[in-house]
Amino acid sequence: MPNLWDLDSLKPCTEIVVQGETMPALFWNAVAQRGPQVFLRQKELGLWREWTWAQTGEAVREIAHGLMSLGFAAGECASILANTRVEWLLADFAVMSCGGVSNGIYPTDSAGQAHYLCEDSRSSVLFVEDEEQLDKALAVRERLPLLRRIVVIDMKGLRGFADPGVIDLAGLRELGRVHAQSHPGALEARVAAVRPDDLAILVYTSGTTGKPKGGMHAHAGLVYTVHGYNLIVAQHESDERICFLPLCHIAERIGGAFFAVYTGSKLNFVERPETVPENVREIAPTVFTAVPRVWEKLYSGVTIALKESSRVQQAAYAWGVAVGTRIAERLLAGEPVSAWLKLQFTLARWIALDNVRKLIGVHRVRLAVTGAAPISPELIKWYLALGVPLGEVWGMTETCGAATATPIGRIKPGMVGPACPFNEVRLDPATNEIQVRGPNVFRGYLNLPDKTAETFTPDGWLRTGDVGAVDADGYYRITDRMKDIIITAGGKNVTPSEIENELKFSPFITDAVVIGDKRPYLTVIVMIDQENVEKFAQDRDIPFSNYTSLTRAPQVRELIGAEIERVNRKLARVEQVKKFFLLETQLSAEDEELTPTMKLKRKLVEKKYAQRIEALYQSERS
Repeated sequence: MPNLWDLDSLKPCTEIVVQGETMPALFWNAVAQRGPQVFLRQKELGLWREWTWAQTGEAVREIAHGLMSLGFAAGECASILANTRVEWLLADFAVMSCGGVSNGIYPTDSAGQAHYLCEDSRSSVLFVEDEEQLDKALAVRERLPLLRRIVVIDMKGLRGFADPGVIDLAGLRELGRVHAQSHPGALEARVAAVRPDDLAILVYTSGTTGKPKGGMHAHAGLVYTVHGYNLIVAQHESDERICFLPLCHIAERIGGAFFAVYTGSKLNFVERPETVPENVREIAPTVFTAVPRVWEKLYSGVTIALKESSRVQQAAYAWGVAVGTRIAERLLAGEPVSAWLKLQFTLARWIALDNVRKLIGVHRVRLAVTGAAPISPELIKWYLALGVPLGEVWGMTETCGAATATPIGRIKPGMVGPACPFNEVRLDPATNEIQVRGPNVFRGYLNLPDKTAETFTPDGWLRTGDVGAVDADGYYRITDRMKDIIITAGGKNVTPSEIENELKFSPFITDAVVIGDKRPYLTVIVMIDQENVEKFAQDRDIPFSNYTSLTRAPQVRELIGAEIERVNRKLARVEQVKKFFLLETQLSAEDEELTPTMKLKRKLVEKKYAQRIEALYQSERS
């Protein structure tokens, strides 16, 4: 891992790593180029299984031929309803290699949501992960006349199950082997027939308001974007990554999987979403991209572990972080780091900081990236103090992922960097809305020409809906979503995301939603961090029987109140939170209040908890 003062050594790559004008062409050229090298790793039954490029290509070939044997035609759509796993990627590239359109469905979606996405995308084949996801598909199959076949990846619990419209992945691969023997060259012909302007994938927005919209991305835009990512900081075949975010989300699909296909970095698939911290320690990635909740969780783990450590360990950590912070402050200010401070930091790493990095699995990280949601600037400074360069990117489904990125040698906490070298970014002079233009921008929303037209300005710029500012160096700062800015009853404009980010820096707060539009003061809905608050209660013999009783404990309310007051001291009076309540239900991605990327849906939360919100203001009116 490079030292913080040597980050300029992380250079971009301007040469083409793998040739190909479409994603399947790029994939198959990569297979030919890297055949015996390890590409994928997945933990199964406690053991890591490796897939070489040649083995990956063989599996994709068999699945693609299997699809062709079922009559899957170029231009048709296949959907994938599964958690992030190797087979997701195999199916994805098999579909595109057939000239088809690949669409992902979140595994937490209900049967009704899966029905809508399959119907809207006109899917003729649906890959499902297991018995649970198969049940969803079977529940809506009669209402999907275009759906010809369901493919089950994992048949555990389905022994003896038989249905003419359902086949397991192993059976599909067997069909593919037979088809390949009788139709030699058929797959190569399909791959060669795919044109750069052909539709490649659909990425549906999370649908925080209204039904999800299918963002359309052509092959040309995907290939252009993965080339462009290497212009920020180059990845290499020696790099190790973890693959754990939903593959139907733009961040993992492009910045994780497709970028790894292009650069050859190894992709390590975690066992389950709940094993991410453990798997990160095992893998020790060199490139680590995650959403703020993951970075917050790792920080919380260190904070809690410190409370159980000895006073000597706590003192060593405090001194080490103080040294790291002094270096970070100099680097952030563009000032040189003295030889004496470098020597102190080397000692701090040996005494404490290396152990902290190993504890959370980031000791080999040369590049860390956060995106998909705002993050507290203080959290970025903490990682910098550890010696981990954590840069922000900003983008969305419609921009094919990152549209701005922080140069890793010139990080500015709270800023998402200048425009990526492969697109343009500007501020609308009237509204300060951030707008993007470039070949990476999507082709529009499937079946929604009017929505597509609304999304672009007359001169062809994408309206992102994010409000921001830009400094003299061209670095952008996202202040909030246009629709989320709060205007208080006193006429003051407040950007809730900045307050929420400060609150989420607390190890006891997982998420927060600030309320106050047309109100006399701000209030906040808080979702506690169950693990850390439970430990707080156990250490103090605070009785509780379940999550709900934990949130109702007076001492827990006092704890969260103190965390809010800590944040209030940093804020102007109009921005300070006056009252709060705690969500009494432990939420997961299956709950409607959360997006699949685990963010609270502001409008839905405000609507669902309207009575409790109103109660926070009642006493002021009586």
